[in-house]
Amino acid sequence: MKKASKDHYKVRNWPQYNQALVKRGSLTLWIEESVLESWQDNQVSGEPGRPRKYHDGWIELLLRIGMVYRLPLRQLEGLAGSLVKWLGKEGVVAVPDYSTLSRRRTGLSVKMGVNAQELSGKRTIAVDSTGLKVYGEGEWKVRQHGVSKRRTWRKLHLAIDTQSGMILAVEGSPNSISDDQMMPILLENIEPEIEVEQVCADGGYDRGGSYQAIARRKAKATIPPRKGARIWQHGNTKAEKLDRDQNLRRIRKVGRKQWKKESGYHQRSKAETTMFRYKRIIGHRLSSRLLQNQIVEMKLGAKILNTMSSVGMPDSFKVSA
Repeated sequence: MKKASKDHYKVRNWPQYNQALVKRGSLTLWIEESVLESWQDNQVSGEPGRPRKYHDGWIELLLRIGMVYRLPLRQLEGLAGSLVKWLGKEGVVAVPDYSTLSRRRTGLSVKMGVNAQELSGKRTIAVDSTGLKVYGEGEWKVRQHGVSKRRTWRKLHLAIDTQSGMILAVEGSPNSISDDQMMPILLENIEPEIEVEQVCADGGYDRGGSYQAIARRKAKATIPPRKGARIWQHGNTKAEKLDRDQNLRRIRKVGRKQWKKESGYHQRSKAETTMFRYKRIIGHRLSSRLLQNQIVEMKLGAKILNTMSSVGMPDSFKVSA
């Protein structure tokens, strides 16, 4: 049987995208003058102990630079000192030491930096998850000798706007948490000003909690029911019809492959592309050991990708099949 040929795509804005790739490596892309001007935390927290000296924005800026260039905290402290001197802020802007960076990372509030006004109109959201390694043997050892009990992973959960490729929400969890349990959290973290029309996810989200969370956002659920699935609600009932049951009825009529095409399910591939970008640019493992710090690290990585996407993304089109 002859294999189907792959679709081929071409980038139409290559000169602009090439400049965007170059700009990603520029230090000036990550340094905001407003952060340097308000590096000191003058607010009284009301908590016992010595007041905080550094503003959260200054801590976040340094941690993001460290992740972009993959620097341990001690080397990051040295780079920060050089930056302050290079910018002519020596003696004006203080540089936190590595222990302060490590301590302040815990509980750091990270926003995705998405402008809701730029995402006007009805949006399609793709939701997916992937694993990031904390510690354990590499893939070569696993293939040769099998999986060890010491391998530890965390799950990265993302909600992506399929039109722009921007990450709207991100969360982290242990391996024991299923994907459908994170769907309500992700959708709640998307800014209410963004109008969500459709949510695409794989069969792992085919649970009641996922559909309820999507219904609260008044969006359409595009999730393939698992094999052997049954109708949840009888067709003659007066209650509002469920998206899941409508999807299942359509699949029984035209087949799963045709349903995926006509429902727009394949937009979910944008989430898989974002996962690939995260592991390629940020890395496939976490450096933090505490779960709360690991979640902060995931959010910082997602914000870095959003910054890179805002600089420029490829505009591709299909040229042949």
